[in-house]
Amino acid sequence: MAQHLWITGDHAYQRLAAARDLTAVPLAGPVDAHRRRFGPYTAANTLFTALVPEMLAARPELVHRHDIEVLSVAPDLRQLVPASRETLTSLAVPAERTRFYSRVRTLRLSHGLTELLRDHVRSLDGPPRTLVLDRLDAADPTDAEFVSVLLRRVDPELLTVVVGTGTGPLDDELAAALRQYAKRCEAPSVPRTDSPPPDPARAYVATDCCVDDPTLRAAYTDLDPAARCRLHAERAAELLASGLQSPRLGALPYHLERAGDPAEAGARALLEALNYCVDMGFYHATLDLGRRGRAVVDRATQEGPWWAFTTKMTTSLSALGRPEEAEKLYDEARALSVNPIIHRQAAYATAMIYTRHRDRDQRDHVRARAWINQAIAIASLQPEGADRSFSTVFQQNGLALIEMHLGNLPGALDLVSTGLARLDQELGADEHRLHRSVLLHNRAQVLAALGRLDEALADFTAVIADDPNHPEYHFDRANLLHRLGRDEEALEGYAEAIRLSPPFPEAHYNRADVLAGIGDLEAALHDLCYVLELEPGNVDALVNRAGLYATLDDAAALRADLDAGLAIEGANPHLLCLLGQLQAEEGRAAEAERSYRRALEVDQGATAAWSGLAALAFDAGDTLAAVGHLDRALAVGDDAALRYNRATAYRALGRYDEALADLTRAAELDPADEEIRRERDECDQALSVAAAR
Repeated sequence: MAQHLWITGDHAYQRLAAARDLTAVPLAGPVDAHRRRFGPYTAANTLFTALVPEMLAARPELVHRHDIEVLSVAPDLRQLVPASRETLTSLAVPAERTRFYSRVRTLRLSHGLTELLRDHVRSLDGPPRTLVLDRLDAADPTDAEFVSVLLRRVDPELLTVVVGTGTGPLDDELAAALRQYAKRCEAPSVPRTDSPPPDPARAYVATDCCVDDPTLRAAYTDLDPAARCRLHAERAAELLASGLQSPRLGALPYHLERAGDPAEAGARALLEALNYCVDMGFYHATLDLGRRGRAVVDRATQEGPWWAFTTKMTTSLSALGRPEEAEKLYDEARALSVNPIIHRQAAYATAMIYTRHRDRDQRDHVRARAWINQAIAIASLQPEGADRSFSTVFQQNGLALIEMHLGNLPGALDLVSTGLARLDQELGADEHRLHRSVLLHNRAQVLAALGRLDEALADFTAVIADDPNHPEYHFDRANLLHRLGRDEEALEGYAEAIRLSPPFPEAHYNRADVLAGIGDLEAALHDLCYVLELEPGNVDALVNRAGLYATLDDAAALRADLDAGLAIEGANPHLLCLLGQLQAEEGRAAEAERSYRRALEVDQGATAAWSGLAALAFDAGDTLAAVGHLDRALAVGDDAALRYNRATAYRALGRYDEALADLTRAAELDPADEEIRRERDECDQALSVAAAR
C-alpha cells in the first residue's frame, strides 16, 4: 500500500538529499516551510505562488473556484488572481472592522487548497508526482494544519507528499497525521559538499536567518552587534524594495526588530503584520507578533501600540478557545492603564468572554452583563458625535447578545432595533456598513428565535442584499426557509453558501437533511460523505449517514458507520438505536434489546429505543409490553408512525376503540399517508359491524 514519506534528520541538506533519492517526478521544487520567511502559510504561499501560473494556463476555472483560498495564503498573487467574492468583512477599513473570522476558517482554507492541488495533479499527464515540504518543525500552525489535511486527503499514488522535519518540536496534529499516513525514514548523516560563500554572515541574513548551516550561523554570531544591525537593515531594505506583501508577515518585521530601531521601525512592522494576521484569522501568528511587539515598546510612552498588540492577542486567544489567558491580559491592562478607551474595550471583551467564549459550564451571563454595562457607561461619557453613537450602539449590541442568552428575547430585539435606527439616523450611508450588517443579521436571528419567521426572513434577505458574498448569511437564511417549509428555496440558499465559501461542512450537512426529507437519498448521501471526508470524526454526520444506509438496506456500510461512530462516542443513543435495529433485523433480539436499553440509559427520551423495544416485545408475543413501550415513546412527542404501531398492538389485544383513536390521530398528523387512512377506515368499519351485532 502506497504511503506518503516522512524524512527526519538534523539538517535540511541531508533531508533534501534523501528526498531526491527516494522520490520520482517532482510537482514543484522543494518547499521551505520556515515561518520566519512569510509568516502564516509560508509553505502554502511558496507552493501556490509556483503553481498558480501553470494552473491558470491549463485550468483557470479551477483557480477561480478557489480564489479565496489562494489569495488568503499567497497575497502577492492578487495581480494574477482577481478576488471575485469580497465581503463587507474583507473590505472593511481597520477602524470599522468589528467582525473577526472563526478559528475554523484556516481549516476550511486548508481543505480548499488540498482540493485545488488534488484536482490540478489529476489533470496532469504522465506519472504520479511528488511534493517535498521541508522544515515543518519550524512551520506556522497554519501550514501544519494544511499539511495534515494534505496527508489525509490526497492519495499517495496520485501525489506522494514528502515531509521533512528537523529537531524542533512538531505540531501535535501534524505529528499524528505523519504517524498515521506517512512512512518514516531517517536521512543519512552525510557531510556538506558545497563550498561556503565568501561572506557567510551576509549569506545567513540573506536567508532571513532560516538556513540551518552551523558555519553560516557561527559567522553571523561572531559579528559585532553594530555589523549585525547593518546586515538586518540592508536585508529589510531589500524586502521593502521588492514591494511584496508576503515578507511583511515574516522576514521584514524580524529584520527590523534587529536593525537598530526595534521600538519604532520594528514596532511599526510588527503592528502591520499583526493587524493583517488578526483580520485574516491567523491567530497563532497574531499571538507571536503581539508578544514580540509588547517586548519592543515601552508601555508608559507608547501606550497606543502596546494596547494594539495586547488587544489583538486577547482577540486571538478568545478565538482559539483560550479565554482565561485573554482575561489575564485584560486584568493587566486594567491594572496598568487609566485610559478610558482601554477600559471600555476591555470591559466589552470581558463581557464576551463570560457570555460566549468560556466553556458552557463556565459561562456567567449576569457577570457578563455587569461588564457590558460598564462599557456602556464609559461610552456614554465620550464627547457627542458619530464616534459616541457608534461606540454606544456597539456595546448595546453586546448587551443584546447577553440578554438573548438570559432568555430576554424582547429586550434583545429592542436593543438591536434601537441601535440600527440610531446608526441610520446619525451616520452617513457608507459609514460602518459592516457593523450595520451585523446588527441586521443579529435582529434576524432574534426574530427567528421569537418565532416571527416572516420578519426574520425579510431581515436575512435585506442583509444578503447589502453583503451578498457573505456565505453565513445565505446559510442562515436557508435554515430559516427550511423551517418555513420552503425546501427548494432552502436548497438554493445552501448551494449559494457553498459556492461562496471554502469547504463549508455545515452547509453540506444541513443540505443533506433537507434532501433526505424530500426523498433525494442519494444526493443526501453524497453530501454526508463529503462532510465526513472533511470531518471524519463528525459523529452527527455518521449518525445521519448510518440512518440513510439503514433506509437503503446497505448493511455493510451501516455497520462500518456504526463501528466508526461508536468508537468515537460509545454511548451515543442514536447510534445505539441504529445498532439495535440492525441487530433486530439480523435476528439477534437479545443483543438488540441491550443496545436499546443502553441508549435509554443515556437518554430516556430516545423514542427510537422505545419503539425498538416495542417491536421486539410484539414479535415475542408480549403485546402489553409493546403498548407500554409505545406509551413511553409517545410521552416524548406525538408521532403518526408511533400511533399507527400502537394501534396495531391495540387491535391485537382486541382494544378496537383505542386503536381507532390512535389511527384517527395518526391520520391527522400525516394526512398524506394512505395506509394510515385505510387502516383507520377498516378499524372504523370493524367497530361499526361489531356494534350492529
